[in-house]
Amino acid sequence: MTDLIEQLKIDEGFKSKPYKCSAGKLTIGYGRNIEDNGITKEEAEILLYNDVGLVTNELSGTFSWFYGLSKIRKSVLINMAFNLGMPRLKAFKRMIAALGVNDYEEAARQMLDSKWANQVGDRATRLANQMIDG
Repeated sequence: MTDLIEQLKIDEGFKSKPYKCSAGKLTIGYGRNIEDNGITKEEAEILLYNDVGLVTNELSGTFSWFYGLSKIRKSVLINMAFNLGMPRLKAFKRMIAALGVNDYEEAARQMLDSKWANQVGDRATRLANQMIDG
C-alpha cells in the first residue's frame, strides 16, 4: 500500500489550494475530487483542530497578554479570530485595548458594538457574555 500511495503522490502531485482537474472537477491535495466527494465529518474535524491550532499560535504571537487570559477568554478570541480572520480581528482596536488592561466588560461592549455582532447575532452575545464571566 505504501508504494501505491507514493506512486499516487508522484502521479497526482500536491496542490494546497483547490483547482480544476483535467475532467473539470474541483480538486485539492493529491487529486481529491471535492466537488463529487466532499470531505467526511472526521476530515473536517481534523482540519478544524489544525486551524484552531494555527489561530491560537497567531494570537499568542500577536498579543503578549493572550496567555494570561483565562481558558474561556482565550476561547472567545480563538472563536472570533477563526470566524473573522486575524486581520479583521485586529481591527477591533478598542476591544484589544480593553483586553490589554483586563477590562473585560469594555471588551465585551466593543464586541457587541460592531458590524460583526450584527452579522453573527447570538454568537456575538454568547461570546460577549463569556468574555465578561471569564
